[in-house]
Amino acid sequence: MATPSELEHQAREAFLDDDFALAAALYTQAIAASASASSPAAAAALYADRAQAHTKLGDFASAAADAARAAELDPAMPRAHLRRAHACAKLGQYAAARAAAESGAALAPGDARFATLIKEIDAKAPPKPVDDVTAAAVEEPVTTTTTAMDVDSKPKYRHDYYNSASEVVVTVFAKGVAAENVSVEFGEQTLSLSVEVPGEAPYHLQPRLFGKIVPARCSFAVLSTKIEVRLAKSEPGTTWASLEFNSNSKPATQIVAAQAQRRPSYPSSKGKKDWDKIEAEVKEEEKEEKLDGDAASNRFFKDIRAGRRGRAPRHDQVLRRVQRHRAVHELEGGGRQDHRAQRAGRIGAAKVGVLSI
Repeated sequence: MATPSELEHQAREAFLDDDFALAAALYTQAIAASASASSPAAAAALYADRAQAHTKLGDFASAAADAARAAELDPAMPRAHLRRAHACAKLGQYAAARAAAESGAALAPGDARFATLIKEIDAKAPPKPVDDVTAAAVEEPVTTTTTAMDVDSKPKYRHDYYNSASEVVVTVFAKGVAAENVSVEFGEQTLSLSVEVPGEAPYHLQPRLFGKIVPARCSFAVLSTKIEVRLAKSEPGTTWASLEFNSNSKPATQIVAAQAQRRPSYPSSKGKKDWDKIEAEVKEEEKEEKLDGDAASNRFFKDIRAGRRGRAPRHDQVLRRVQRHRAVHELEGGGRQDHRAQRAGRIGAAKVGVLSI
């Protein structure tokens, strides 16, 4: 039989896989298995998590009941009040929803979700009768609590993130925060970061991540100007379209393969050499040359040897012709070193350089 912690882990896995019915059933088993052994705070966490599963299933009555039970077991748990406020708002119980949201906002002033939820509740709630509004104005002075909460809807610290091939780096721009006031927990697809400085409003960053991570390889560092969190991707080589998951998110895309295919190509000033044309030019110039004496004999015997080595690569034959052409002009003392010989010499030098590479 599975232990309560194992059941809780299985329930979270099912929730991350969007199997909310299975998640709710597993949370029910975990609650039953830990009824006598778990602490009130641990039991409250199970009820709050099951409330979230019920909300995903559209069972808002069960969600409201579970959230109320969680808040009863652990009144200092902000998310229990958040779950209850959301479920009550869906049921049209706007007064109860607003009361729960205000309780949660008092516990976590830096969490902008409560201020946003209060605005949504006020927008959906039916207007009060005119007589009631007038009586309330006469009996009580106008307070600015709600207005201040609405104005201070921005989170205390700004955060940002960026992708690399193997990890996502999240940066929370919290300056001068001591390491003992920072707590970070990693789940398979969750991140929970809290900054609780005595005498200041707490800060919480608890997103459901865009993709899955490897908690054992994740890390964080508290620096003088920021908190840096490194999330190791379970699928390296993918890029996250956002930090937080939502139902409209596109699947993570591969970035390594695309980068490998886009290899840089550099322009070259060296054009492709047409060796057929070069060989034809050399042959044509050889026909125009008139050889005599030793030069003619050398050419005769070289042609015989070239015929015996008919299987040699053609570029070797071209090289020999170019060298022979240059030797002829040297024997004649340079008298016939016109522009054609100079061009043949340049061709030979270029060919020798190519063959020596």
